[in-house]
Amino acid sequence: MDTFSGIPPEAFRFYEELEDNNNREWWLAHKDTYHRAVREPIAGLLGQLEPEFGPARLFRPYRDVRFSQDKSPYKTAQGAFATRQEGVGYYLQVGADGLLVGGGYRSHTPAQLARFRAAADASGSGAALQEIVDAIAAAGFSIDGEKLKTVPRGFGRDHPRAELLKYKTLYSGCHLGRAEWISTEAAAEEIAGRWRQLRPLIEWVGRFAAP
Repeated sequence: MDTFSGIPPEAFRFYEELEDNNNREWWLAHKDTYHRAVREPIAGLLGQLEPEFGPARLFRPYRDVRFSQDKSPYKTAQGAFATRQEGVGYYLQVGADGLLVGGGYRSHTPAQLARFRAAADASGSGAALQEIVDAIAAAGFSIDGEKLKTVPRGFGRDHPRAELLKYKTLYSGCHLGRAEWISTEAAAEEIAGRWRQLRPLIEWVGRFAAP
């Protein structure tokens, strides 16, 4: 798709039906709809956003069921990730419940985790992260991530950023549902605007925690 004109309502209906028909026969009968209504529009959107946010990849629609009790073969949402650094970047997802946008980092190594905690602990970088997280939350984004139940060893329970220190990964998201603009070309700027709100978090992680 050369131009982006919106994500059609048919994309959401596709996932509504898939949730009730998650099998190979239904998928093969509706594969053309997936490509036309889901994959191609999102690819066009990502291409339009690439100059500002970098290259992105669409995730495969197939689930890895090797170690799962749920053997449903297909994912019930289409995700995509624009990478700033390994494991750090901007995310969007289309499913039956509408559009979700987000960003942050969802994977870590021991060295990355150590850098994150050291930066969250330090007065300057830590205070900056707290301000970023507070601003994002005030803008309507959730603050999520893999998180310990208690403050990690080596840090006091009364640390001013005790909650941030509990995180092992840190990301933020916002559910936008099926807003009317999603099916128009205005969706590109609407999504870009929300990714810009998340940019301070992406840049902080990229500077202090990512490799």
